[in-house]
Amino acid sequence: MARGDTGFPGSDAQDDFLRARRRQTVRRLTRGLGGGDVDVILPFGEVVAELGRTGERDIGLQAVPLDTIVGTVDRGKEFDRGFRPTSSQVRGRWERMANAMRRGESVPPVDLYRVGDVHFVRDGHHRVSVARALGRADIDAHVVEVLTRVGADRSLKLADLPLKGHERLFRERVPLDPPRAVRVRLTDPWKYGQLAEGVEGWGFRVIQDRQELFSREEIARAWFEEEFVPVVEMLRDAGLIRRNETDADAYERLGGVRYRLWRTMDWNEDIVDRLTREDT
Repeated sequence: MARGDTGFPGSDAQDDFLRARRRQTVRRLTRGLGGGDVDVILPFGEVVAELGRTGERDIGLQAVPLDTIVGTVDRGKEFDRGFRPTSSQVRGRWERMANAMRRGESVPPVDLYRVGDVHFVRDGHHRVSVARALGRADIDAHVVEVLTRVGADRSLKLADLPLKGHERLFRERVPLDPPRAVRVRLTDPWKYGQLAEGVEGWGFRVIQDRQELFSREEIARAWFEEEFVPVVEMLRDAGLIRRNETDADAYERLGGVRYRLWRTMDWNEDIVDRLTREDT
């Protein structure tokens, strides 16, 4: 039984819409009229541009959890992130869909793009909105997965996109394969540029020393295996990786200290001992 079911689907559908509009209004007011973008629906085009689209694949029909649907391809003003209607302009079509769902009528699957852990509506905004308002947990959808250089999870907000762009540029400049890339994460995305410059500098020295040309992929893999992993192990053994700090955070932070104090690009036991004294 749907929420607020009185046995009169037409009347109940009207009440459904009014409740959804009230929830949207209350949500907006409690967040503050100018209070951030937590409830702003995510625009598919902007998200994919910052994350770096690399391909797509059709993964067919499946049941999709409604709370993972947080964005849209082209309906950015009619619904908020929770697919609550933002105005009465959608009321007629919304109520017709609610009436149909309450009567148990068959409705076609929605069309979604999947990016990381979240989904964007291509077609079926009203169906998603009504299903959420009626308290349903999931919805049938035809899903196309869009592959990106940088992933997305349910915490992604509009304000995060410029910073995601920095991570995406790092992935382009340092093209690690997914199992290696997942280990190189910075908590401060603004530092991805510095880390990319460091990797490129390391690669240039390798090319000079070995008198051999390497592709970006080969340099990235060599840096990870010959530089990043051994250095991180040394830092961990020395207790230099702080709480709530990723391996890449420690590598970037201490690499900067190393060069600033001793003007060297080397990592060895003597340098780690000096860093330990500086860090205490």
